[in-house]
Amino acid sequence: MARVAQRKKRPGVASAASVLLSLQASGFAVTVLILLVTGVVMLSPTLRVLAEQQQEIAQLEETLASSNQEVFDLEEQRERWKDPAYVETQARERLMFVYPGDITYLVIDDVGIDDTEDQREISQELVASSTDWRQSLLASYLVAATTSRSEERIEPAEPQLIPSPDPGGAP
Repeated sequence: MARVAQRKKRPGVASAASVLLSLQASGFAVTVLILLVTGVVMLSPTLRVLAEQQQEIAQLEETLASSNQEVFDLEEQRERWKDPAYVETQARERLMFVYPGDITYLVIDDVGIDDTEDQREISQELVASSTDWRQSLLASYLVAATTSRSEERIEPAEPQLIPSPDPGGAP
């Protein structure tokens, strides 16, 4: 019976021993593992440089695309300037050139007030004026009506005739 009890213990011990034996690595497995770790350590800086280069290439391609678009826009603008009607329109709009006999109208402040400027809050209360506008108007009229012009006018001087330098002496 003692042997049976020991045998019962041995399968548990045997299973633990078999797990330990299975975990023991052979020399080949250890060598392969070391080679893998060494390869990863050696290749990681190279992979980092590769990733940085890929990002730089993407940025340069984006810059190239924007430059190509700018070149396309400039070529389009150059083609427009080759058209005489476009040049005439630009001269009329930008430089305000006109043909002889043309009547032009200049509209000042046709856009109106820009909404982005200073936004002041509008008061909802009525404000009483401290002066009466009617009295101010009447006072201005009376001052203008009763003020006399100065009688002293400065007469323009008559132009003096300057003798011509005639060599014959005739005046």
